[in-house]
Amino acid sequence: MTVELVETVHSTLKPSDHPYIGGAWQPTYNEWNAIFANGDARVIGTIPDDIDGVYVRNGENQIHEPIGRYHPFDGDGFIHSISFKDGRASYRSRFVRTKGFQAEQEAGKSLWAGLMEPPHKSTRPGWGAQEWLKDSSSTDVCIHAGKILSSFYQCGEGYRLDPFTLEQDGTEGWVPLDGISAHCKVDEATGELLFFNYSKHAPYMHYGVVGPDNKLKHYIPIPLKGPRLPHDMAFTKNYTILNDLPLYWAPELLEKGLHAVQFYPEQKSRFAIIPRHGQPEDILWFEAEPCYVLHWLNAWEEGDEIILDGYFQEEPMPKSYEGAPKGLERMMAYLDQQLLKPKLHRWRFNLKTGETTEERLGDEIVEFGMFNQKYAGRKYRYAYSALPEPGWFLFRGLVKHDLETGKDERFEFGPGRFASESPFAPRINAKDEDDGYLVSFVADLNTDQSECVLIDAKNIAAGPICRIILPERICAGTHSTWANGDDIGMPNNSVLAV
Repeated sequence: MTVELVETVHSTLKPSDHPYIGGAWQPTYNEWNAIFANGDARVIGTIPDDIDGVYVRNGENQIHEPIGRYHPFDGDGFIHSISFKDGRASYRSRFVRTKGFQAEQEAGKSLWAGLMEPPHKSTRPGWGAQEWLKDSSSTDVCIHAGKILSSFYQCGEGYRLDPFTLEQDGTEGWVPLDGISAHCKVDEATGELLFFNYSKHAPYMHYGVVGPDNKLKHYIPIPLKGPRLPHDMAFTKNYTILNDLPLYWAPELLEKGLHAVQFYPEQKSRFAIIPRHGQPEDILWFEAEPCYVLHWLNAWEEGDEIILDGYFQEEPMPKSYEGAPKGLERMMAYLDQQLLKPKLHRWRFNLKTGETTEERLGDEIVEFGMFNQKYAGRKYRYAYSALPEPGWFLFRGLVKHDLETGKDERFEFGPGRFASESPFAPRINAKDEDDGYLVSFVADLNTDQSECVLIDAKNIAAGPICRIILPERICAGTHSTWANGDDIGMPNNSVLAV
């Protein structure tokens, strides 16, 4: 076992009783390299030798004392990765050194106000759909053309990092003026990356395709009726699915410079289905029941239909969070999945008749779904959702859904233990769709430690087969990805040296 402290980033953050600057969300400032092998004191169980690839998780980690009220989505991007090969593991952690990060480090303080404050409190122009926020590149992460792409949920520049060393290669050169939203999608079958963005000026949304050579191949407008707040997208083998949902900034307040989200239950949900390289005139619009969906799961084509799975929020405008600190009631409510009540849901769009049908796939509150990416855009059987911790933006466990039988299996990490989004990592020479592992970072508030866990996807109820204790407890995070070593040219020595 080798552990190396690479750098400690300077922070001006003061002690706080803010619920998302403490506990599982306590920021950390150390960047690490570490190597683990079976037999090490920090390896509990056995690192399997039939897993080859890298798990990467992004997350918000506040560095400087915030300007005004702090929202956890304001934090700086901090990427943690762990690669596996030949029964060994290599962990690294690095801040995403965005333009905003660099400017605030030079200034020694926060320069941009966050999501909960008005524009005039930022000292410099910002990025994204709201125009004054810092592009912290802290929301999502994917791997395309051999590199990590980190992104910001309200549209930013996109930053490239090496998936094994986390060395940064700057911003993506192909990113358009309006940026890219979080939740770009990578089709492993073609090597293409699909993305969208949104803004406060017409046409309000764009959609694009980047080739496996990391060059922009396609970029078109998706005309909407006004500014919207899409967060995710989906795709099939031949089509891309974008959305126009009736939860967005109230237009009358937006005219006054106020960004207040409102749900409009009298309006239908709208879905734009377009051939992957299609033009605006090729869009087929479908209507469905009013709702908001933060994350989609998967989609595929079946006969004349396109089938889409996602997490339907039953209460997209939740009542105020009871017991929240003054001024944070709305923020706490919108972070509490128990109040939003997302449930696994299916939409069917008939390309011939234009009709939409819907069905609920389960009654349990779940979100942040993952599945075997070899089946992205194709019919699949298994999905893996996160179980939210009541009252918090945290994950207490995992649920495996068998979408053919309707049966679920689950594992909960235990009191005070919270996971990250947990992607599926196939075994080498996997024979079945669920032949592999779920990989996650878990923060243990009882021991003040974090660990990487591997769970057999065929038997998640048994819990981790391996736990690797990280150099320190890391701040809670959400979105993550897995990439197979063969798919990204994983070097043979990637887990042999720091």
